[in-house]
Amino acid sequence: MSHEGSPGAALLELVAVMDRLRSPGGCPWDAEQTHTSLLKYLIEETYETVEAVESGDRAHLREELGDLLLQVMFHSRIAHEHLTDPFDIDDVAAGISAKLIHRHPHVFGDSTATTVAEVEANWETLKAAEKGRSSAMDGVPLAQPALALADKLLSRASKSPLEVPVEAVDVPAGVEIGDLLFGVVVAARARGLDAEAELRAACRRFTETVRDLEQEASS
Repeated sequence: MSHEGSPGAALLELVAVMDRLRSPGGCPWDAEQTHTSLLKYLIEETYETVEAVESGDRAHLREELGDLLLQVMFHSRIAHEHLTDPFDIDDVAAGISAKLIHRHPHVFGDSTATTVAEVEANWETLKAAEKGRSSAMDGVPLAQPALALADKLLSRASKSPLEVPVEAVDVPAGVEIGDLLFGVVVAARARGLDAEAELRAACRRFTETVRDLEQEASS
């Protein structure tokens, strides 16, 4: 199913709808929302989109992507009302377009990247230069769920020239990793511990280890 008309026409309609909701005479609930008050909905809609992808239900996915898009539109509309530093949905779109063009020089420029590994390497190099990052751990959102955080930190560390010590658990053949992780949560509960908090603490220790190694290598 596709929307008839010029590509992007429905997005302009959504901008107009959002403007109507936030303007005088619009919706009282929408009018009183802030970036902070909407955060829980942004997180909720993100997880619901993940669930829709995993379910394989196309209609559900289309709906959840719309709900997620609404959050982007909503935050952009609120940002447009800021008294001293406003920006709008066009600024948001222009920013991501410029970023994509800059980080794909093999498509929009003269660079060459013929494999996924080369593309990823170029992306990380350009991103680090843009952000002025000095550590492989910089820029990792620490507020994400602990399991995703651990995976991201390990991914970053694997791309570092340093040899970062990591210890893997020996998983017997036939044992499902998901069942093993579930068992760890059970064990944590039996000890009166919060598995999420424990893994988050381990992530912090790992981050400190990487930063210490980087500092030693640069001194």
